[in-house]
Amino acid sequence: MRQHMAWHRQALILAAAIGVGLLISAAILVAAGVPAGELTNEFIVQTLLDGQNFRAVLFQAAPMILVGLAGAMAFRARFWNLGLEGQMIWGAIGATAISFFEIGPPSLRLPLMFLAALAAGALWVLGPALLKLRLGVNEIISTLMLNYMAANFLLHLVYGSWKDPKDNFPYSPQFRAFERLPDLFSGVNSAIGLAAVVALLGWWLVGVSRAGLYLRFVDANPRMAQAAGVPVARVIYGAVLLSGAMAGLAGFAVAAGQEGRLTQAFYQGYGFSGILIAFLARNNPLAASVVALMVAALFVTGRSLQVFYQVPFSMVQLIQAVIVVCVASSDFFIRHRLRRVGTGAA
Repeated sequence: MRQHMAWHRQALILAAAIGVGLLISAAILVAAGVPAGELTNEFIVQTLLDGQNFRAVLFQAAPMILVGLAGAMAFRARFWNLGLEGQMIWGAIGATAISFFEIGPPSLRLPLMFLAALAAGALWVLGPALLKLRLGVNEIISTLMLNYMAANFLLHLVYGSWKDPKDNFPYSPQFRAFERLPDLFSGVNSAIGLAAVVALLGWWLVGVSRAGLYLRFVDANPRMAQAAGVPVARVIYGAVLLSGAMAGLAGFAVAAGQEGRLTQAFYQGYGFSGILIAFLARNNPLAASVVALMVAALFVTGRSLQVFYQVPFSMVQLIQAVIVVCVASSDFFIRHRLRRVGTGAA
């Protein structure tokens, strides 16, 4: 068992694991009918070097960065928050409520939607945090079950009192122009700028602030942290509420930055992606941003493969799973030292 490994060696092992995952993924795609010579073109040239596709990657990456940060923040406190989708839903509901009921003047409408999304996401995860710390209820179960409650309440709204009366489809009325996240330049939405700012704040909180130091103590050994005088319960509450707020902000980014309204299935797939991003980034906020960009590029490439090569979207999800398994396996080589044991003659 290794006691410690230098960060650059850990990065090398992780890079090798991701490389193995990509090679396996390439073999899967070739077996599915994608020409081997087109893989580089599809994954790099068309996705990252084409202006329109790169804007699509940034468009997709904004909520993924936020939901990945949400997962990373909770996991650092050893709170396994699997309710990211439910918190996203409530973030979008909170933002939409400000628009639907026309709360506040037009100049303040977008900031109010932002704050409502933060508050709604944080409040939705407060229940599981209280159940975990007060009664010892497993947060995996409670956060997962709350996903279903949030999803069904969303359907109740968009099929009921919040249904758009203009065309009678199951989504809310369209947000007004001043309730939408504006574009920055060349069609790049400001949601990516918001996600970048949140990622930098997350890095400062985790890596520089006193709260981040306490959080590292709690992550390493909660009992030892308690014995050393660290306010463990307050640190966990803070990290979990911040996780819910970030997930709610991801819902706001989708509703106000992408959809322009509350829709019935905007959240689907983000929960798994957030867990994947946090896991691959080892709960590091800046690394989570980079991984989110990679996952977003994979999603955009997956849509292209669906159109031109009839590759099902389940194949893209399979590739994600392969990469996760490879990265998880790399942890063995980081934590353990391999030695050849000789079998001398008796």
